[in-house]
Amino acid sequence: MPVEMTRQRFEELVGEALDLIPPDFAAAMNNVVVLVEDRSPDVPSLLGLYHGIALTRRTSDYGGVLPDRIYIYREAILDICRTEEDVVEQVVVTVVHEIAHHFGIDDAKLHELGWG
Repeated sequence: MPVEMTRQRFEELVGEALDLIPPDFAAAMNNVVVLVEDRSPDVPSLLGLYHGIALTRRTSDYGGVLPDRIYIYREAILDICRTEEDVVEQVVVTVVHEIAHHFGIDDAKLHELGWG
């Protein structure tokens, strides 16, 4: 049975996961916002999504654009977790995975590194 958790508690877990990002990486993040949504409108089982221009693809004419967005999908994560500890672990994995996309790391490399 999926874990039940308030949106507030889930958002706290996302914040805690962001706090685990090493300071050098956190400082390098640029023009990006992390949002908690209930579900992806296109793929209801999707756990997270990065939407933007990765740091490695930005050129000197990058500017004047809205922030990139990292979506963490609460209900999809809760659907696959059985305990709060599972949720904590999955939130960390999902946040790290999507931040890696912000840094230009693709899914194949993430799977190779064990963050798939």
